[in-house]
Amino acid sequence: MSPLALALSIFGVMLALMVVRVPIAAAMFGAGAFGYLYQVGLPPFLNNLNGLAFARFASYDLSVIPLFILMGNFATQGGISKALFQFASVLMARFKGGLAMAAVAASAAFGAICGSSIATAATITSVALPEMKRHGYSGRLATGTLAAGGTLGILIPPSVPLVIYAILTEQNIAKLFAAATIPGIIAMLGYMIAIAIYVRIRPGHAPDHTVDLPKMSLQALLGVLPIAIVFLVVFGGIYGGLFTPTEGAGVGVACTFLAALLKRELTLEKIKQCFLSTASASAMIFMIFIGADMMNTALALTQVPGQLAGLIQGWNVSPYMVVAGILLFYVVLGAVMDELSMILLTIPIFFPVIMGLDFGMSQEHTAIWFGIMVLMTVGFGLLAPPVGLNVYVVNGLAKDVPIAESYKGVMPFLASDVVRTTLLLVFPPISLWLVQFVG
Repeated sequence: MSPLALALSIFGVMLALMVVRVPIAAAMFGAGAFGYLYQVGLPPFLNNLNGLAFARFASYDLSVIPLFILMGNFATQGGISKALFQFASVLMARFKGGLAMAAVAASAAFGAICGSSIATAATITSVALPEMKRHGYSGRLATGTLAAGGTLGILIPPSVPLVIYAILTEQNIAKLFAAATIPGIIAMLGYMIAIAIYVRIRPGHAPDHTVDLPKMSLQALLGVLPIAIVFLVVFGGIYGGLFTPTEGAGVGVACTFLAALLKRELTLEKIKQCFLSTASASAMIFMIFIGADMMNTALALTQVPGQLAGLIQGWNVSPYMVVAGILLFYVVLGAVMDELSMILLTIPIFFPVIMGLDFGMSQEHTAIWFGIMVLMTVGFGLLAPPVGLNVYVVNGLAKDVPIAESYKGVMPFLASDVVRTTLLLVFPPISLWLVQFVG
């Protein structure tokens, strides 16, 4: 079997296992094991297994993942999302579609202390959906808004997928977080603009005026003060050089825990649930790491990734066209895979290709910019049919809304995603401007 045929067979085995509902980590591991055994035989395969897990998990940087997940769980169980939505509702009440905009703003703020798109979508939905329904928002607009807002959980730092990208490519996590900040804010503003346009084109999906909302008060301000303090302590400490991103995650967990305790909604049972959820999510991510490592090792033995890099470098096309092609591939792949699996599987293949091209930037800036482009595109996959994991999560909480209506609801936000991604592709300095201030 030729190397290319073998590489395609490895992917085919993985997809076949996924079709029969084998978990993604096991599907990647099984496909990788097949390819590895075919090329080197059983003894080398067993020898590789002997050190595979330790080689991956001995990395100190990996500890940042469960810490950021735990930080998000404390925020979720501690009632912080309710205070964020109430404050955002007061600010946006004067606008048509203001509650939908408030849900987007609350999602962005919650994402700044969470790092997970699914957790952000589920948490803000539980708070915002009843209010949006009570004020006359259609199921289509409400669920579409909340699904799209959930993607801000990974677009606004801290971001678990961005941490994984940093580990895979050996890039500075703090610089990647800085690079994601402006694109994340653009994403939030783009979603608000999409809502403003949609409620004017389709006025029946939102009320003309939002009534019965709480007025700005000292209580509303005090409700979001703990979140602001957590954000300033964590990211101020990281960018001020007081501690590393991993240490910052630990500090963030402690601060978020204290903030949740102050709201008096964090019971002993909820604390237990926070740790169990963190352990479950971390185990899932680490198992995907193992599966992706096995599959990437098998693909590396075929030498196809290196041949692909050499082939693309020989093409007489713009490097930006190559990036655009990779991003389109991510959009297609997002129909069958989650964002973490996509990053773990493809970055070892695509990253050497990108680093071999000349974008007129330094190697570090190229790596950081490409990471942001990947992050923006995998967020697209969380909304796009036929999978759209965020859509399924939100629709599952809105039991009276047909799934087709939810998919229609995310279409304006997908259009916003296309505009934003194109803008960041054409103008890399947008992503890189804040990086220059990080030492």
